Amino acid sequence: MVITFLQRLLWLVALVALQMVLFNHIHLFGYATPLPYVYLLLLFPMNSARWGVLLWGFSCGLLCDIVSLTPGIGAGAMTLTALLQPVFLRLFVPKDSAEDLQASFHSLGMAAYVRYAALTTLLFTLTYFLLLSFNFFHLKDFCIAFVSSWLLTYLFCLAFEALRDKRSHG
Repeated sequence: MVITFLQRLLWLVALVALQMVLFNHIHLFGYATPLPYVYLLLLFPMNSARWGVLLWGFSCGLLCDIVSLTPGIGAGAMTLTALLQPVFLRLFVPKDSAEDLQASFHSLGMAAYVRYAALTTLLFTLTYFLLLSFNFFHLKDFCIAFVSSWLLTYLFCLAFEALRDKRSHG
């Protein structure tokens, strides 16, 4: 229990630090900014207490808001994503799997994990950009920023998972 808490805390600190030092300064073509701190939510197993996932998601989003100067946007997007993360995970987990299954390339299979990560990062990025723009006057710019940032976020989350999976099974 303590080890799991410390691992999550380490991931939270690392993802917030990477967001602050590296990812906040990436703006490909003036639109695409990766937001891979949502990867923290992909790490929670099926049997996690919903209040715990919500608390971790809100805390991570709030810390990223503080370092990114985006008041409440990351916290709101992470909280909504944390609320739906268990539902998304159950969509891709086989019916006969263990209750404490943690999503990974190894446990879900590559195809199921890729779809799970895509859906989770899509919800997070869409919510983030809806809260950020709060209007549809520049719909073209909104769509370009949302889709390009989602793709970058998604690719970084898959890269983090590949590194984590390789380390734990390699």
